[in-house]
Amino acid sequence: MKLGVPRERATGENRVGLVPETVARLARLGFEVLVETGAGREYNPDSAYEEAGARVLQAREEVYGESDAVIKVLRPSPEEAEMMHDGQLLVCFLNGPMYPELVARLAAKGVTVFSLEAIPRISRAQSMDALSSMSSIAGYKSVLLGANALGKYLPMMTTAAGTTRASKVLVLGAGVAGLQAIATAGRLGAEVTGFDVRPEVKEQVESLGARFLEPEREEPEEEEEPYEEYEPKGLARIMVALGFNSFAEPPEEREKNGRKTSAEAESMKRTGGYATLQPEEKQRQDRELIRRELRTTDLVITTAQIPGRRAPILITREMAEEMAPGSVIVDLAAESGGNCELTEAGKTVEHRLVKIMGPVNVPGMMPIHASQLYSRNMENVLKHLAPEGELSLDFEDEITASACIAHAGKIRHEPTREALERGRG
Repeated sequence: MKLGVPRERATGENRVGLVPETVARLARLGFEVLVETGAGREYNPDSAYEEAGARVLQAREEVYGESDAVIKVLRPSPEEAEMMHDGQLLVCFLNGPMYPELVARLAAKGVTVFSLEAIPRISRAQSMDALSSMSSIAGYKSVLLGANALGKYLPMMTTAAGTTRASKVLVLGAGVAGLQAIATAGRLGAEVTGFDVRPEVKEQVESLGARFLEPEREEPEEEEEPYEEYEPKGLARIMVALGFNSFAEPPEEREKNGRKTSAEAESMKRTGGYATLQPEEKQRQDRELIRRELRTTDLVITTAQIPGRRAPILITREMAEEMAPGSVIVDLAAESGGNCELTEAGKTVEHRLVKIMGPVNVPGMMPIHASQLYSRNMENVLKHLAPEGELSLDFEDEITASACIAHAGKIRHEPTREALERGRG
């Protein structure tokens, strides 16, 4: 099976699909690797690929024309899509629901599309999960970007001129990127707080030394009920008169078998607080919680994204305007609309003395390690899809069925089909 590795041409994209160390391992497994000249930039020169066993080609048309599978980082451009042919496999970050027309074009050409965002989050697929690998890098780098833009130290510093307090960092979203951001900010000495709509991640946030932002729960004061002597009535009074003294006692509030009374069960339903609120009320509460925290926060990292949809707004214009002058927001969801209402993808906006950064392709800012991790993920993807060196798609397998969004001329991914129909409707 011939694997093609073209040079990434998107603006700011310096990663590569396979690095030489991975090429060497794949070559030993029987794969033939074709690399476009310059694909690895200055950190992975052509000579390193040749030493690893790859064949370096001068034109990308040759790479697309000769290969059975194309390993890219980002989705192909329209020109690259036209270079692909029937029966070819494409593995990359494509995000079908955002680019359904591209998926339709590839499907019409008979290309099998394996989209990395669609790999299921199961333990068996962890070694293939490039999205988590790249998110970890983005979380780390986001803190460095924020620290560079912030006019303060992150750690507490004691100098001859006095002591400065540690900066307060708030990370919204405790997924892979968020947890890495929390860990990085903590290592740099900041006072870190993490927030997520899922209260079950509290333990993970706190395990990194950060505070988990949640509503304060006030324990209701127990009121003593006034004592009233029980007076049997009706049938109970008659039974007492007949000598059945047990009827002189009040009825048990709880049955001996441990079942709860209806009143007690209703009380249990009302407990749980934050985790059991109705969605509308929870959203209002979360927003107010974040608003109060932002007033004393120096650096905010936002990481909340929903695959195939616009990122949720977590910080409104009004909330940003209440932040202290010189505060910084780094919005990792900028490419999908942003978690801050003021975010502009690829730009740094200054609004009322608050900086809102909307970096794009943050993993591409660290291409050496990003490419190494991505390449290892691709090695495991290829071992899964072509275990004997030849493509073998088993659609009974959860990983293959989920991540293969187009095959044999058809779009298999339902969200992508729905997006295509909406666009054409």
